[in-house]
Amino acid sequence: MCGIVGIVDLQGRRPIDERLLVAMNDAQHHRGPDQDGVHLEPGVGLGHRRLSIIDLGSGRQPLYNEDRSVVVVFNGEIYNFGDIRQELLAAGHRFETDCDTEVIVHGWEEWGAACVDRFRGMFAFALWDRNRRQLFLARDRIGKKPLYYSLTASGLLVFASELKAMLVHPEVDRQIDPQAVEDYFTFAYIPDPRSIYRGVRKLEAGHLAVVDTAAAKPAVNPRAYWDLEFRPAGHVDEREAGEELIRRLEESIRLRMIADVPLGAFLSGGVDSSAVVALMARARAEPVTTCSIAFADPQYDESAYARQVAERYHTRHFSDEVGVDDFDLLDTLVDVYDEPFADSSAIPTYRVCEAARRHVTVALSGDGGDEGFAGYRRYRWHMREEAIRGLLPQALRGPLFGALGSVYPKWDWMPSFLRAKSTLQALARSSVDAYLHNFSLLPDAPRAALYSPALRSALGGYHAREVFLRHLPNAPSDPLALVQYLDFKTYLPGDILVKVDRASMAHSLEVRVPLLDHKFVEWHATLPSSLKLHDMEGKHLFKKALEPYLSRDILYRKKMGFAVPVGRWFRGPLRERVKRALTGEAMGDAGLFDMQRLARLADEHASGARDHAAVLWSLLMFEGFLRRHGAAPARKAA
Repeated sequence: MCGIVGIVDLQGRRPIDERLLVAMNDAQHHRGPDQDGVHLEPGVGLGHRRLSIIDLGSGRQPLYNEDRSVVVVFNGEIYNFGDIRQELLAAGHRFETDCDTEVIVHGWEEWGAACVDRFRGMFAFALWDRNRRQLFLARDRIGKKPLYYSLTASGLLVFASELKAMLVHPEVDRQIDPQAVEDYFTFAYIPDPRSIYRGVRKLEAGHLAVVDTAAAKPAVNPRAYWDLEFRPAGHVDEREAGEELIRRLEESIRLRMIADVPLGAFLSGGVDSSAVVALMARARAEPVTTCSIAFADPQYDESAYARQVAERYHTRHFSDEVGVDDFDLLDTLVDVYDEPFADSSAIPTYRVCEAARRHVTVALSGDGGDEGFAGYRRYRWHMREEAIRGLLPQALRGPLFGALGSVYPKWDWMPSFLRAKSTLQALARSSVDAYLHNFSLLPDAPRAALYSPALRSALGGYHAREVFLRHLPNAPSDPLALVQYLDFKTYLPGDILVKVDRASMAHSLEVRVPLLDHKFVEWHATLPSSLKLHDMEGKHLFKKALEPYLSRDILYRKKMGFAVPVGRWFRGPLRERVKRALTGEAMGDAGLFDMQRLARLADEHASGARDHAAVLWSLLMFEGFLRRHGAAPARKAA
C-alpha cells in the first residue's frame, strides 16, 4: 500500500519544483515508509511512497515501461496481475519485475484506458505517457483507495492520495465550499466528488480521467467506467445460491492472501469479520493471525465472540483492551482525516489498526457485508415505512403524516417506541427523501438552524438531497436495492472506506476487503432482495450459507457495531471542552454558524434535556478541522 502525488503543467512544460514535490510526497510518509521516489521531466512531476507488500526487492516506483516513455505511480493491489502479466507477455511485452504495478504500464500500452476493465483489486494511480502527452488517472470500482486533485489558477494539475499532501502546494485553493458544509452536516462526511475545499475534488469510485496536455484547452473530465447494476436473475434456489456464495467468497479471500509480508485479519466477533476468518482458516495450513480490541465496558465489548471464533479455527489471536473513554484521540483523528469526518467509530478503527500493525503488515477486513446483504437496521426501517407508503398516495400521505410529524413531540429521553416524530416525518416524504431523512445526521430544520445567515446565503438554495438525486438516473427501482445502491455510491466510499483507509494507513497497514471484490459484488447484486432481507432479518442468505462455519451466537445475535459513548462523554469528561470548542474563536471566525444556537445545543445536551450527541460530535470534529488546518471564509456558491 502506498501514497502518490503529482504536479502536471496543463499550459506548457514549465519546470516542476522538485523540493515542493518531495515535500508533498513526504507529507504522506505514513502511507509508504519503506521507499520513496520521484519522476521529473519538463511539465511533469510524480512522487511515490511505498509500503512494500509484493516483490519486495524490485517493485520500486515510479515504475516505467521498456523505453521509459510511460511511467506510473500506483496505490493499491491488483490481485489478478499474474493472469494479466501472462496475457501481456504473450502479446510481446517485456517485464522487469514480478510486482503488480508493472501490468499497469504495459496494460496502458496494449489497451489504453480500457486496461482498468481487466484490473481486479483496489487502486488509485497516475500514469504519464510522454509520447501521447497524456496523463491517465483512475480509481477502483468501489472506491477503496483515494485520489484528490486540484486545478490551480496558474494552470497546474495537482493530485495526491491525501488532502494533507495537496495542502503542501501553495497554489491549492483552501476556501471552504458551502455545499460541502451542507453535505457534511447531512451525511457526517463529505461525499465524492466534493472535498471541504472548493478548489479540491475527489476522483469518484469507478471513474477515470485521461488528460490530454497537448490539446488546445487541456481539462480534467472524469467519466465512469463501471457501475453496480442490481438486476435480479429470476428464480434463485436458496441452497444453490448459498453454495455459490461460499465458492465466490472463498475465491475472493484466496486472491487477497497473496503477500510477501505477514498477513492476518481483523476479528471483531461480528458476522462479516468472522466469516472472513473462517474461510481464511480453511484456505491455509498454518494458523491465521487475528487481531481485535476489547472494551472494559460490556455494553460495547464483543471480544468474547471474537475469542469463540479464534478458538474454533485455532488462530493466533491478539486482543488489546481499550478504555471506553478513549477520547484522547480527538486531535489525532482531525490530522488523520484532514477534512471534517464525524463517524465516531473512527476511534476504535484507529485502535484496531494500531494493534494489528504490531503483528501483521496486511489485514483482511469484513467491511461491505452490510451494504451488500442488507445488514443495517435502517434497511429494515425503510422497508417497513415503504409498506405504509404504499397504502396511501403521496397527495394524501404528505399532508397527513406531515401534520402529525409537526405536532408530535421530540422525546429523546423516552423509550424508542414512543419516539415516533422522525418516523411520521419520513412517512410524509418520497422514498428517497425519507431514506435521506432517516439517515441524516440532522433533519432539514435543525440543520438549517446551525447555519449563519451568510452561509445560508452562500448555499443559494442548495440541499444535500442533490447528492442522492444525481445517482437516481442509474438506480434500480426495487425499494431495497435502491437504498443499497445509494449506499454503494455514497456511504460506502465516503464513510466506511475512508475511515478504514486513513486509520490503517496512519499505521502503515494495508487492509484488504474480500467482501467488496467487484466480481463478488456484481454477483450478489443479481440476487433477489428477498434473499437479503427476509422476514425483516438482514443478511438472510449470507447467514444461512455460513451456518456450517459459524455458531448461531455469532450469526444471529443482535448487531453491536463499533460504538463509543460520545453522549456520555459530552455530559461528563468532555463537557467543558465541547462548550469551549463550540463557542470559541475557530467557530466564530469561520462565519459559518449561528453561535447562539451552538451554545444552546451544548447546554441542552449537558443538562440531559436533549440528546445532541451526534451533532455535537460532528461540530467538535469540524472545530478541530478549523483549528488545526484553518481555511478561508466561505463565498457565495457559483
